[in-house]
This record gives sequence, C-alpha cells and structure tokens, in this order.
Amino acid sequence: MTANPLAPSWLAHPEDANELTPTVWPANAARTATGELSIAGVSATELVSEFGTPLFVMDEADVRARATAAREAFDREFARVGSTAKVYYAGKAFLSTEVARWVTAAGLYIDVCSGGELAVTLAAGVDPARLGFHGNNKSLAEIDRAVREGVGVIVIDSLIEIERVASAASTHGRVQKVRLRLNSGVHAHTHEYLATAREDQKFGIALSEAAAAVAAIRAQPALEFLGLHSHIGSQIFESEGFVEAARRLLGLQAELLLDGPVPELNLGGGFGIAYTAADDAPDVATIASRFADIVASECARLGIAVPVVAVEPGRSIVGPSTVTLYEVGTIKDVLVDNTAVRKYVSVDGGMSDNARPALYEADYSVRIANRRSDAPAALVRVAGKHCESGDIVVRADYLPGDVLPGDLLAVPATGAYCWSLASNYNYLGRPAVVAVMDGAARVIVRGETEADLLSRDAGIPTSGAR
Repeated sequence: MTANPLAPSWLAHPEDANELTPTVWPANAARTATGELSIAGVSATELVSEFGTPLFVMDEADVRARATAAREAFDREFARVGSTAKVYYAGKAFLSTEVARWVTAAGLYIDVCSGGELAVTLAAGVDPARLGFHGNNKSLAEIDRAVREGVGVIVIDSLIEIERVASAASTHGRVQKVRLRLNSGVHAHTHEYLATAREDQKFGIALSEAAAAVAAIRAQPALEFLGLHSHIGSQIFESEGFVEAARRLLGLQAELLLDGPVPELNLGGGFGIAYTAADDAPDVATIASRFADIVASECARLGIAVPVVAVEPGRSIVGPSTVTLYEVGTIKDVLVDNTAVRKYVSVDGGMSDNARPALYEADYSVRIANRRSDAPAALVRVAGKHCESGDIVVRADYLPGDVLPGDLLAVPATGAYCWSLASNYNYLGRPAVVAVMDGAARVIVRGETEADLLSRDAGIPTSGAR
C-alpha cells in the first residue's frame, strides 16, 4: 500500500497496523490469541468492563523494573569511576502513594516540587530524608514544612530562598542540606517550552552569580551546602547538552572547592523515551555509562575528585509503563486539499487527560485494543471530545481502516505528564489509574465522578442546609 501523502515524513506505512512496537509499549503488553490487547495478563475489554474509559493502565512490574535498572546502572557506572550515584525519581512525571512506594523500594530517592507532592510522599510512608524539594517559588509554608519534616535536601532556586530556608532551619533547630540550582545556559535539543536551562527563564540563577550565592549559603550556620544542580530540559535523546552542562558546572565546582567541600553534583534528568516507532531513545545503561565517562573525564582534566552524582529521571521510569484506553465515539473521513483523506477518530477523553499534544505538539501512537483486523491501514487522527480544535490525542498514525464506533483504542507511553497535567475542562472527571500485575488489576488513583466535581461547587445546597 502507498503511504497517505498527508502522513508526516517520519511515519512509516505499517505492514501490520496491529503490531505493538516493543520500545513504545509496556514491557508486559501483548496481543492475546483472539487479538485483544493485554497488559500484564489483563485484557483491555476486562479492564474497561470493570473500570470504564478513559482509563490509565500502568504495568506495575515495568515501573519497578525501570526504577531498579536505573539505580543499578548508575551505581555500577559511577563505581567504575571511583564514586557513587543517587537516583531521584522526578515525582512531577506522575506521583501517587503506590508509585512512591514502588520507586523507593527499588532504592530511588524522590524529587517533589510542591506541598501537595510532599504530602503524597509522606502519606506513602517515604522517609523524608530521601526527598529533594524543588521549585522556583516555594512558599514560606512549604519551606517550613519541608524543613520541619526533615526533607533530605532543598534546592535553592533564587537568592531570596537562602535566607528563607536558613530562617526555617534555625526555627526548627536543624542544619538543612541544600543544593544550588544554576541556569547553565545549555540549550537542550527539545521543544522551546521543555527547555529549562536557557538564560532567559524562570529556573535557577546565572553561573556568574553562583560563587556569591554559595558564599552566602556557607555563611549561614543553619545551612549545609551539598552541591550544584542543573536541569537542561526534557525528552532529550542526545548527550551533547549534558556534556556541556557538566563541563560548565564542574569548572565552577573546581573553583568552589578552594573554599570548602562540594560533595555532590546533580545533573538533573530529562532522559527521553520512545513515543512512536520512529523514536530512538537511549537505554538507561547507555545513559549511565555516558554520564560516568563525561564526569570522570572532566574531573581528571580539572584535577578534582569525582563527586557523588545525582540524576532525576521521571519520564523514563514511568512513561513507557502506561497505556490510556479510550472508546471510539464518532468517525469522519475528511478530504484535505482535494488530495487525500484523513480519518478523524473521536474518543471519550482528550486534552483533559493528555495535554501534551496541545502544549508541545507531542506525537503519540495508537492501536485498536479490543480486536485485531486485517483491513488495509488508514491514516488517522485521534481527536478528543473537548470544544477545542487543538484537542488532539494522536496527530498521525495508521489504524486498520475498519475502525468503528465502540472500538477500544490504546495510546501507549502515557505514564508521564498525562495524569499529572490532567484537568476538568468541560467538566470531565479525571480518569482512574489502574495498576496491573500478574493477571490482576487494582485502582491506585480513583477516577473522578460527576458527584466529585459537583462537591466543590459552593452554589449547590448541602444536605441539611437552610
């Protein structure tokens, strides 16, 4: 079959529009003998029958395995260069009490960015000493709570926070460990809004201000300077940005060592994953090896010891583990420019459960989940049900041309920044998150009902109200 001329250049016309590309789907996703999608031994129709749609389905064993693999890879590679590593799970990607327990059981630390994320990890029973607290605008209450609870490290994001964290630490009779986030000026090869180390943006302080900031931290008896922090962006496939960021930070670290210890260096996260068959994301073993080589080489050049290196993967831990299930509602064949047909397939979710296509023009894949089909492949665009023309879930992929209303669609790689960015736009309830493992499924985040949405509306009389 000839590819549809409306298809983007990266999208290959499939030989089989039912195939599940291993790099895109959860480790335990497969088709059953009857052609249904199954995740960890539970079929899509079983899941939808019990929990409805839209539905986030998370392969628990996959998450646990990725967390363990990350820790083991960084431990191994930094032991090779004479140091150690700390792997923080970036909770902003997706956080629930269960996921917090899984990743800490695998030996990871956790990064949180708000009082709410801190509350989730504490509710999960995570040792606060294994937490890092990020954020460019931490409130006084958040800082006070983080210090009071014994959070392991607070990332100083602006000069004003030095005094704020020191004051809270003094109040609670603690010496608070801190890192200093720097804006390294390194531009990751990524979408403009995903790049977080440019000079003109809200995170961190400039390299030129770093020495003075570290001196101010060291002058506070209630603070312990742990090291520098950098995060150059998200969904990064290449190592060049990390090479340059490490070079700049380690050069500064060598200068700072003249006046005191700098035991750690945090190089952030942003490791990319495959969302489509065209994506070639490096595995964690390759990333860890590159990081160790980068840091060791630069430290040797500078004549300094290799520090403890911290990293902060989030997407690469949880992103590939999850599939979103939808039900097809309407289908339209749209003739575009009188040249070719694009099939619009509308589902019962959309930008309220996956804002990334609207925010970043992110690409996703899609497959029919309740059956397989030998019908010729047709170019589709999966649209949501919201009142926005930009409400697109999958911009371009091929499905069997006989896709019908009532079919179930599965969109993979939705574990990161989908539920966590979810909204109630058009008064849709946020979907449930279900964990599957060894043929069993359980809810780990309850879906919202209309009653949940209405419960916040103060204009509705409550029972017994006069």
